[in-house]
Amino acid sequence: MQHLEGEAGRITRRRLIRLLAGAGLAAAGGRLVAAAPAGRLGGDIAPVHDPCIAACDGRYYVFSTGHAHEPEGLLPWRVSDDLFHWEYGGAAFEAIPGWAEEAVPGTRGLWAPDIVQVAGEYRLYYSCSTFGSNRSVIGLATNPTLDPAAPGYAWRDRGLVIRSLEGDDFNAIDPAYLVDRDGRHWLAFGSFWSGLKMVRLDPATGKPASGAALHAIAARPAPEGAPGAVEAPFLLERDGWYYLFASYDYCCRGTASSYYLVVGRSRRPLGPFTGRDGRSMLDGYGTVVLRGNREFRGPGHNAVLAEGDRHWLVYHAYDAQRDGVPTLRISPITWTEDGWPTASL
Repeated sequence: MQHLEGEAGRITRRRLIRLLAGAGLAAAGGRLVAAAPAGRLGGDIAPVHDPCIAACDGRYYVFSTGHAHEPEGLLPWRVSDDLFHWEYGGAAFEAIPGWAEEAVPGTRGLWAPDIVQVAGEYRLYYSCSTFGSNRSVIGLATNPTLDPAAPGYAWRDRGLVIRSLEGDDFNAIDPAYLVDRDGRHWLAFGSFWSGLKMVRLDPATGKPASGAALHAIAARPAPEGAPGAVEAPFLLERDGWYYLFASYDYCCRGTASSYYLVVGRSRRPLGPFTGRDGRSMLDGYGTVVLRGNREFRGPGHNAVLAEGDRHWLVYHAYDAQRDGVPTLRISPITWTEDGWPTASL
């Protein structure tokens, strides 16, 4: 890699580009040009549904839902140097694992991933299901790096993490990983049915610890016989609080999607999580973080990227100016004085 010398010492070209981007500038062909500001993402940002994000060697990687019949492939990933300009990189899987196809007949995609770096490896959790069913599984793949040019790069499927069957009162999709302040590892998950769950993991395997129980962390009352519209948990620890983000109402309907993001918090990783008004997410409450507008409908299924004291809300929304295509969105989080996250489209 070429380096630039100066009074500030040696900095890499990639680091320079990131510094310029932070100042609202970018390098292009030796010229300085205006960079896209926060909220004005560019490049390959659609279709992107259910995004998750991680950093590796100074670059950012977003993974999202993918289907075998779509050109982006299964668990497609995109890469950026500055969070705002994205390029398609490839797909993590060439085919749906055979064990998952056997467990969920008719599945055609790998959904709603979560990516985390643990014990010197990247763990990529993913879901397999069919729409409207809770015959579902969560699987795990691992890789020592996210950089496809790095030595040892290869996704290795580690098989089943947890499953749900018809007749169960939960749905094993939408995984989200948490390591709490005491070093315990957890997986949150869930979509509709009786709501969001959490299970303790064995840190060595990334799979449920022996005898681990399911814990309810959020639910929404619904008319008798109908599942409650809550899904896609994401957990974040900050300043002694655990924050549980969730998506309420309905995705996957293009511009008719009614998805929106809420949050609750607790001093304990298992809750109870309450909104700013003190009401519990187990009763369907929570503080609204983000709703759609005329341009971007149904924002939801979020992750949070933490960089020191800065946090970024990563999610999808349906672009009304492009026939409702699901589109990657990244918004800076502003924290209120009493510790609540806010963001805007």
